[in-house]
Amino acid sequence: MIASKTQQVKSRERVQQHGEVFTNEREVNAMLDLVKHETERIDSRFLEPACGDGNFLAEILRRKLQVCRRLVEQKKNTQLEYEKNAVLAVSSIYGIELLADNATACRERLFQLFSDEYHALYNDNIKTDCLESIRYLLSKNIIIGDALSYHRVDRPDEWIVISEWSLLGGGLMNRRDYEFSYLVASSQGGDLFSDDPCRTYPPVHFLKLNPQSYGE
Repeated sequence: MIASKTQQVKSRERVQQHGEVFTNEREVNAMLDLVKHETERIDSRFLEPACGDGNFLAEILRRKLQVCRRLVEQKKNTQLEYEKNAVLAVSSIYGIELLADNATACRERLFQLFSDEYHALYNDNIKTDCLESIRYLLSKNIIIGDALSYHRVDRPDEWIVISEWSLLGGGLMNRRDYEFSYLVASSQGGDLFSDDPCRTYPPVHFLKLNPQSYGE
C-alpha cells in the first residue's frame, strides 16, 4: 500500500537524521501520470535514488503488471509469456536506499505485489523458479546505498553497481554491470546504460536467475 498522509513520517528522529518523509498516494500517482505511457511499458526503466520502502516503485510495478495481466486476459499471452514479461518488468525497476530497513521492506513489498498477482492468475500452476528469479532481481536492483557518495552502505568499501538486464531470444536474459557513478556521468546524453560495462555475464534463462547461475 502506498503511504497515506498519516504514514509519511515514521519518527521525528528519522526525519532529523535522514530527512525521511514518505510521499503519499495522491502525489505518487500525480507524478507518475506525467509519464503514464512509460509506466505502462513493460521494459521501460525507472531508477529511484532515494526509494524509501517503495512508494513509487510499487506503483510503477503495479501498472506494469496490469499490462502483463491484460495480455493474458485477452488471450494474447501464455503463462510462460506472462512470466517472461513479469520478470522483465521487475528487472526494469531500480532503487537505491540509505536505510537498510527501508530497502528490505521495499524488496519484500515488490516481491509480495508480484507474488499476489501471480497467484491470483495461476494459483496452483505457479513456478518456484519464477518466484526465485523475481527475488534475485530485487536483491540486485534494490540497493542499500548512498546515491550522493555512490557507495553502498552495507558494504562501504564498494561502489554501487547497477545491473542492466535485457531479454535475448529463447528466453535468455543478458546481464551487464555498471558502476553507478559512471552511469550518472554518462547518462547526460539520455541513455542510462552505455556500451562500457564493468562486468558482463553469460546469458541465463529468465527462470534461472539466482546466485548459483552467476557464481555468487
